[in-house]
Amino acid sequence: MSGAVPQTPEQREHKARANGIDLAWDSFGDPAAIPILLIMGLNSQLIAWDEGFCRQLAAAGDGHYVIRFDNRDIGNSTHFTEAGVPDLQAMIGLAMAGKPLTAPYLLSDMADDAAALLDALNINKAHVVGASMGGAIGQEMAIRHPERMLSFTSIMSTTGEPGLPPPTPEAMAILFTPAPGNTLADYLPHYAKVWRVLRGPSSFPDDEARDAERGTAVFTRGLNPAGSARQLAAIFASGSRKKALGNVRVPTLVIHGDADPLVPVECGVDVAASIPGAKLLRIPRMGHALPVSMWPEIVGAIAAHAAAHPRR
Repeated sequence: MSGAVPQTPEQREHKARANGIDLAWDSFGDPAAIPILLIMGLNSQLIAWDEGFCRQLAAAGDGHYVIRFDNRDIGNSTHFTEAGVPDLQAMIGLAMAGKPLTAPYLLSDMADDAAALLDALNINKAHVVGASMGGAIGQEMAIRHPERMLSFTSIMSTTGEPGLPPPTPEAMAILFTPAPGNTLADYLPHYAKVWRVLRGPSSFPDDEARDAERGTAVFTRGLNPAGSARQLAAIFASGSRKKALGNVRVPTLVIHGDADPLVPVECGVDVAASIPGAKLLRIPRMGHALPVSMWPEIVGAIAAHAAAHPRR
């Protein structure tokens, strides 16, 4: 006997053809329950939505059908290899000079991917939850596809408006440091360092104890540094959403940590101020991560927001 545990249907990864590309996805909970679509951030595979977090969300309230997926250019979704590697330093220089930027794709294209995934899964409307870049993708979805959204929860994200506080120098360095991908032994210390920085100054021993397990899962599914660069280029080239967000009417909850080193809390405040009627939940000690100890508060807030907007 191998000792392997057979996968249940909800744990098995699937592929869906959406917006002309293949998106890898899996799910938790009853497919007949109200759906929640999770959108993850820069260089983050679907497993960045921890399985335990997803199960808690699926079980919250009257139950939810929770779907997580790999964005384009990450994990097992389509990689845009033929687009090459963008010159991020040149893009920063152009942005500082006020010149227009181009990228292989934009966050709006990634929002179209998410909407098309709902089509592929025969889901008319869903609660949408986005973290970091996933929050920005969710904002684009609320701008472009509001009819597909029952509600929106933006976590540790930004409008992209110029003049907002930047990342700390240490978090900025992490953003531009390529991951060593030759061996798992090289990658795991890098992974642990990244998350020590992103979690902020507080200690989260439950998460630190799981860094090796999580890093191994990420490495095993496969790294795509060029895809990460293209996703970052999409962030730069997409610009500010602040003005367009003023027309959004999707019920919105903004969750942001007071100790976020990568996307400072002022950015979350700006998201909430930009979307009419949005509510803001500031979480003390939370950095740019979803710590295990804070899952009950975060899951509870998402579930309560979804329950308050069961239909539109």
